[in-house]
Amino acid sequence: MSTSLLYHGFGIRGYFYVHSKYQKGQILFQIKHDFWKLKCPDCNSRDFIKKGTITRRFKALPIGKKEVLIELPVQRIECLSCQKVKQVKLDFAHEKCNYTHSFERYAIDLCRLLPISDVARLLKVSWGTIKGIEKKYLKKHFDKPKLKALKRIAIDEVYLGKKTKYLTLVMDLVTGAVVYIGDGKSADALKPFWKKLKSSGAKIEAVAMDMGKAYIKAVNDNLPGIPIVFDHFHVIKLYNEKLTELRRDLQREAEDADKEVLKGTRWLLLKSSKKLNTCNEECEKLKNALKLNKPLAIAYYLKDDLGQIWKQNDKEEANFLLWEWVKKATLSGVKMLIKFAKILVKHTNEILAYYDFNKMSSGPMEGTNNKIKTLQKRAYGYRDMEFFKLKVKALHETKYALI
Repeated sequence: MSTSLLYHGFGIRGYFYVHSKYQKGQILFQIKHDFWKLKCPDCNSRDFIKKGTITRRFKALPIGKKEVLIELPVQRIECLSCQKVKQVKLDFAHEKCNYTHSFERYAIDLCRLLPISDVARLLKVSWGTIKGIEKKYLKKHFDKPKLKALKRIAIDEVYLGKKTKYLTLVMDLVTGAVVYIGDGKSADALKPFWKKLKSSGAKIEAVAMDMGKAYIKAVNDNLPGIPIVFDHFHVIKLYNEKLTELRRDLQREAEDADKEVLKGTRWLLLKSSKKLNTCNEECEKLKNALKLNKPLAIAYYLKDDLGQIWKQNDKEEANFLLWEWVKKATLSGVKMLIKFAKILVKHTNEILAYYDFNKMSSGPMEGTNNKIKTLQKRAYGYRDMEFFKLKVKALHETKYALI
C-alpha cells in the first residue's frame, strides 16, 4: 500500500507505511513517523532527544465489513528548549482517543441517520464510544446557539414524566431549532434565556405561546411592547377542557337515567360535528346526549364556530366572527360559555395577532414536543440530562424517523 493511500483513504499524512496484517477479520496497517516532521507539541521546537516509543492502535474507517486498525509506535521526546518529556502530537487522531478523525466524522454522519446502538453495532465499537463522539460533536455545535438572528420565537413546556417533570423550551420559528431549554415550567425557568437574549442584541418581532399566565408575564416584563400570539391549538385545547368540565358537572347533577346517556361521551365531545355523519353507536350516543341537554349541545356546536376564527382570509373577518361568537356565548346563559367569552375579550389582541404575522403559530413547537417525547421513549429515558438536552437542540437536523 502506498503512503498516498494513507492520506486519500484514511486522512493520514506525514507518516510512512510499513506493512499490513490480516487477522481475526481485522485489517491492521502499521505506519511510522516521518522523522523530519517531528517537533515538540508545546513549543514546536525541532531540537529534541528521542525517549523511546509507545505502540498505540487507532480505529480507522472500515473497509466493507472489515475492521481497520492503524498501528503506530508513538514517539516520546525530550525537548531541549522547554525541558519537557512528551509524546509528539498526532495529526490524524486526538491525544486521548483510540480512533482517527476520519472515523469520528464517519460516526457523526451515521448518527444523523441511525440511533446510537445501530451505529455502534455497525462500526463494531461500544455504545459509550459512539455516545461520546456524538456528545462531543453536539456540544461543540449546539450547546450555545447564537440568538442574534432570532425574530419570531415560540415558548412552551413539555412534560417528560415524574422524574424529569417539565422542561421549558424556546424555539426559533424560522429555523425550527430549539435554542433554549430550562428546567421547570415557571417564569424562573426563562431567566437565563432573557439574559442571553439581551446580550445578543436580537430584535424579536413576536412571541407565540399558550395562555399560561406565567409565560405571559415573563414576556411582558422582559420584552415590553412585543406582540404575543396565542396559538389556536391552545385556545381550542382550553375550550375542550372547559367543555369536559361542563359535561362532568351536568352528569353529576343529572338523574340516573340521564347519567347513563351522558356516560362515555367525554372523548366524543372532542370530535368535530362534521365527523358525526357516520352512523354508529358512538355517534348515536353523542347525538342523544346533545338532545337531552341543551347547554351541552350549545357548547358543543359553538366549538366549531370558535375554530372558524382562525380560518378567515384577513383579520377583519376574524374579528367580526370573534365578536359574533362572544355575543352568542353571552346570550346562551351557560356559565362556562360566558366565562370563556370573557377570556376571549381579554385576549382579543393576542388571538387576532395570528393574522398580523402571516398566520404565525406555535404548531412547529407542538410537533417538536411530540418528537422529544418519542426521542425519550425510544431510548427508554436518558440518565445523562446534558446529553438529552443536546439531542433536543439538534433535533431539527435529525434525518432518521422517530418511530
